[in-house]
Amino acid sequence: MQTIRYELIPAQNGDGQVALITFDEQGSPVNTMCRQWQQDLAEATARVLADHDQLGDALKGIVLVSAKSSFFAGADLKATMRLTEADAPAAFAEIERMKKHFRTLETLGIPVVACLNGTALGGGWEVALIAHHRIAVNDAKIQFGLPEVTLGLMPGATGITKMVRLLGLMGAQPYLLEGKLFSPAEAQRLGLVHALVDAPAQLLPAALTHIADHPQAQQPWDAKDYKMPGGTPASPKVANALVVAPAMLTKTTRGRYPAPEAALSAMVEGALVDYDTALRIESRYLARLMTGQVARNMISTFFFDMNAIKAGKSRPAGVARFKPAKVGILGAGMMGAGIAWSQASRGIATVLKDVSVEKAEAGKAYSAKLAQKRVDKGGMQPEAAQALLARITPTQDAADLAGCDLIIEAVYENRELKAQVTREAEPQLAPGGFFASNTSTLPITGLAEASSRPEKFIGIHFFSPVDKMKLVEIIRGRQTDDETVARAFDYVQALGKIPIVVNDSRGFYTSRTFGTFVMEGAAMLGEGIPAAVIENAAMQAGMPVGPLAVLDETALTLSVHVLDQTRADCAAEGKVYAATPGELLVERMVKELKRPGRAGGGGFYDYPAGAKKHLWPELRGLFEKSGASWQLQDVQDRLLYRQAVETARCLAEGVLTSVHDANIGSIFGIGFPAWTGGAMQFIYGTGVPAFLRRADELAQRHGAGFALDARARAAIEQHQPRY
Repeated sequence: MQTIRYELIPAQNGDGQVALITFDEQGSPVNTMCRQWQQDLAEATARVLADHDQLGDALKGIVLVSAKSSFFAGADLKATMRLTEADAPAAFAEIERMKKHFRTLETLGIPVVACLNGTALGGGWEVALIAHHRIAVNDAKIQFGLPEVTLGLMPGATGITKMVRLLGLMGAQPYLLEGKLFSPAEAQRLGLVHALVDAPAQLLPAALTHIADHPQAQQPWDAKDYKMPGGTPASPKVANALVVAPAMLTKTTRGRYPAPEAALSAMVEGALVDYDTALRIESRYLARLMTGQVARNMISTFFFDMNAIKAGKSRPAGVARFKPAKVGILGAGMMGAGIAWSQASRGIATVLKDVSVEKAEAGKAYSAKLAQKRVDKGGMQPEAAQALLARITPTQDAADLAGCDLIIEAVYENRELKAQVTREAEPQLAPGGFFASNTSTLPITGLAEASSRPEKFIGIHFFSPVDKMKLVEIIRGRQTDDETVARAFDYVQALGKIPIVVNDSRGFYTSRTFGTFVMEGAAMLGEGIPAAVIENAAMQAGMPVGPLAVLDETALTLSVHVLDQTRADCAAEGKVYAATPGELLVERMVKELKRPGRAGGGGFYDYPAGAKKHLWPELRGLFEKSGASWQLQDVQDRLLYRQAVETARCLAEGVLTSVHDANIGSIFGIGFPAWTGGAMQFIYGTGVPAFLRRADELAQRHGAGFALDARARAAIEQHQPRY
C-alpha cells in the first residue's frame, strides 16, 4: 500500500492486539482521497476483516492515525476537475465503494478510535467520523469541518448523513449548508470530539486506554433506542422550519449554487429513511455535483487559484521576507481610517496624518468605533482594544512619519494633490523604505513622477470598506523594482488580506473592469431598457448589487471626475477620448439632471429618510422606451460578458499576468459571481469556442466593447488551465 500503513500493535497491558491504520500518502504533504488511497483503503479493510476472523476476541480495536502534520486533507480535487457529466454513474459507484469500507470498519463491534493530531476538513473529517471515539489535540489552530459547499460540492462520504444524526437537522445546518468550521474545543462542546489531549504524543496512549475500557462499540444511529436530536422532518416543529428553508436558501443562492440546495435535500430526505438508504441518497447528490460545471468553476478558483496566491506565485522570487513595523498613512478619510484599523489590528505601528490633528483624530475614531463594537459583542477584550488604539498616532506633522518602512497616500483622486503629499512625506521614509499610492484609477507610472525614487513607488489599492474587503490590488509602475513588489505583497499578507499583482494601466485591472460593468448597465438604461430589469438581472446573474445601485454608492460624481481626468490626460497627449454611451449618460445625470449619487441626496435611486431606497421615478420618462425590446438572458450576458472580455484584454495587454490574479481579483474586488469561478474561469467554464461565438454576437449587436481581437483570443487559449 502506498498511502496507508497497516500493522498490529499490542493492546494496553498486552491484552490482545489493536489494528493501527496510519494514513501516509507518499510524495504528498497531506493525505487525500486519491484513487490510490481508495484502493489502499479496500486492502486495509480486507486485512482488518482477515485479522478479525483469525484473532477473534483478541483483536481489541482499530486506531486511525496520520503520519502528516494534519490528519487528513480530503478529496483529490485535481481528479474532480477532470470529471464531466458523463462520469456521474462511475463517480456514484466509486463513492459507494468507499462508504462500504467505512461501514465495514464501524460495524465490526470493536471500537474504532481516530487520533486527530491536526486539521481534518471535508473528506478528512468524514474519515474521522468512521470512528466511534475521536480524540484531538487541544490546539486552537486546528480546524475541523465540512467546507465543501464553498467549493461547489457537498459532504458525500457519510458527512451529511452522520452530522445530521449527530447534531440534528437544525443543529447541522451551519456546518453543512454554510461550511462553518470548528476548533477541537468547540468540537468537544458539540459532542463531535470525545476527548482532548495536550500533545500529539498523548493521542495513541489515550486511544489504547479507551479501547481497553470500551471493548464493544457501535455508532449512535445503530442503537435500537436512537432518536435524531431535535426530531425528524415528521415532527411539527422541524416541519414548520423546513417549509421556509428552501425559499430562504434560494434568496441567498439566487438559484446559481446547486451545492447548498443539494445538501439541504440530502439532509431532509436522508433524515426520513434508514441509515444505509440515507447514504445512497447522499452519494447520488454528490455524484451530480462533482461532475457539474459549477463545482469545477469554484474548485478551480477557490482552491487552486487561492492557493497559488497564498503560495506567493505572483510575488517576485529571491527577495527576503518583509515584515512592516511602522507604516504611515496620508489622509484620514474613509480609506485612510480603514487602512489604519487594518494595520493596528495586526500589530503594526501606524502614523495617521491629515491636514489637521482634528481630522486625524476623526480618522482614529473610526478604529475606536470598530473596536468598541467588538468589545460589546465579546469578540475583543477591552485591554486589547486599548492596545490597538495606542498603535495609531494621529498627527498633522510630517516629521512624525520619520522612520516609516512604508508610507501610503490615501488622499483625494487628484494628481496634483497626490504629487504634493508624496514630495512632502517621502523624505521621512526609513532607509530602504518604499512609498505607495492608494489610487483606484490614476496610472502609477505618472504618479511616480513626483517621487525621487520611482523604483520604490508602487500602487496599493484597497477596497472600501477596508475593514471588510479582503482583496488588495498591488500595481507595479513602469519603474517599480521587484523588491518593492515583493515587500508590498508581504505587507498585504501581513494584514491578513489577499494580494493580487497587476501592471500599470488606467484603472489597473479591478477599476477598469468594474467600470465596464456599471457603464454597460448605464448604457442599457440609455437604450430604453427599464432600470428595474437591469438591476434585477444583475442580481439574478449573481452580482451582489445592480450596476445603477453601485454607481449611486460610489458616487456618480466620482465617475464624472474620472471621465474628466481621462479626457484631460488624453488631451495632454494630443488625443481625443471618446466617451462610451454609459459614461455620457452618467455625465448627464450629474451635470444636467443634478443627480450626484447617494451621498449627494440621490442618483438613480431616491433615498427617503427612514424608508427603503427605490429607483428614481423620473428614470421612466427620461430613459425608458415602451418599444425597447430586451431579453433577460441578453441583459445578463451583457453584464457578465463585458467584464470577462475586458479581463481577457487585460491579460493580453499584460496588465494581468496570471489567471489566478484575474479570477480572485474579479470575485473579491468587483463582485463577479462566485458560481462562475471568476471572470477568466467564466470563459473556460462556458467553453472557449462557445464564449467567443457569444461575444461575437454581442459585439455585432451592442458594440466594440464585446469585441475580442486576435491577441485577446490568443491570450485566452494560452492561459487556459490544465488539470
